[in-house]
Amino acid sequence: MAVAVVKQAGDGEGVPAAQKSEQDFRFYDNRQKYLMFVNTCSEKWVVAERVAREIGKLRPEPPAVRFFDAGMGDGTVLARVMRSMHEAFPRFPFYVAGKEISLEDVRLTLDKMPDRFFEHPETVLAVTNISYAEAPWLVPGRPEARERMVWKAVALKGDTTAEFERQILALQPFLARNWRTRVSEKTGSLVPETPTTLILYREDCGFLLDGIVPQRDRPRADFDLVIASQPFRLSAPTAFKAQRVLAPLARALRANGRLLGIHSAGNDPGLEIIQHVWPSEDPFTTSRYALLDATRKALGEEAERFRFDPLTSSEALFRYEMHTLPDEIDSETASIGTSTLLAAWNAATYVAQIDDERLARAMSGPAYLDATRKVLRKNGELWFNDESYVIVRKPDAH
Repeated sequence: MAVAVVKQAGDGEGVPAAQKSEQDFRFYDNRQKYLMFVNTCSEKWVVAERVAREIGKLRPEPPAVRFFDAGMGDGTVLARVMRSMHEAFPRFPFYVAGKEISLEDVRLTLDKMPDRFFEHPETVLAVTNISYAEAPWLVPGRPEARERMVWKAVALKGDTTAEFERQILALQPFLARNWRTRVSEKTGSLVPETPTTLILYREDCGFLLDGIVPQRDRPRADFDLVIASQPFRLSAPTAFKAQRVLAPLARALRANGRLLGIHSAGNDPGLEIIQHVWPSEDPFTTSRYALLDATRKALGEEAERFRFDPLTSSEALFRYEMHTLPDEIDSETASIGTSTLLAAWNAATYVAQIDDERLARAMSGPAYLDATRKVLRKNGELWFNDESYVIVRKPDAH
């Protein structure tokens, strides 16, 4: 959650080479695991609801409400948040930007956008595949990478979802050419072959949006809201998460801008399943307090410009569930189907980021299904805990 790279919980950025060399493994590159998790759990719904609570606290200023999604995934959270933004600011122009390295996820995200452009015509959408540290500005920092960058702005013609959909579908060859990835020799993670930014907006709103459509030669990042939902691997060092992801995203905030961070917290039935099979396993060791402290250190003197809010537990903690049929688990007489057990096992191991080698060994016998069944019977359902935190740029900070 937060990852073809699938990116709800990370895209491989930020993992030191030494750590990667232990095994040639990129957990979130397994699309089958990701799709099963996304379609059997309510995680994206609940995360979008959590993000929506931040929208009421925003203080946008002209010319637009500015929102950045640090890892769009399949676009489900993004589309839901954009609906909430429209409800809160029905006639404000929107500048919405997002990072995503996975070609398939960019396709899925764009597939959800025609109705967004229809309901909220005053929208500018920018999608890029570059690193977290650079994505809010839409251009790479290194001159050689900036020279190689592909920049494409498309003014969508018409005023119906069908027209927008046809024009977005026509971008598939462009995406196929420019959203390719390769394995970095330095880190072992996937990186884009071609730094690329794609911008979409409605042609009939071009006059209104002229000052909002980003320009390649004028990088700008002053967002009202940034969401960082599972943007890094659980096992990455805390200082690394802060330096390479959270600190750059905080710098992308405007005065009064808010960064909402979300990550898995454990202490739930999902972890119970994991510890039945691997008793000493506990990947959820970095708290929101530790991440905020590390981000404060990573920002150095700039930290004075920000407020770091771990929130109260009642605000910070929330949970999501695996979808099941009525009485499928909580009835003592009901037989839990193999497909449900496999979905629960997949969700638990996905959230805990268990690598394929250990999964293969565990799944060589029936013990993993017995453990999953036991935990489901005990709890009557399967849920997972997330925790959130907020970083706010102070109003007098520049």
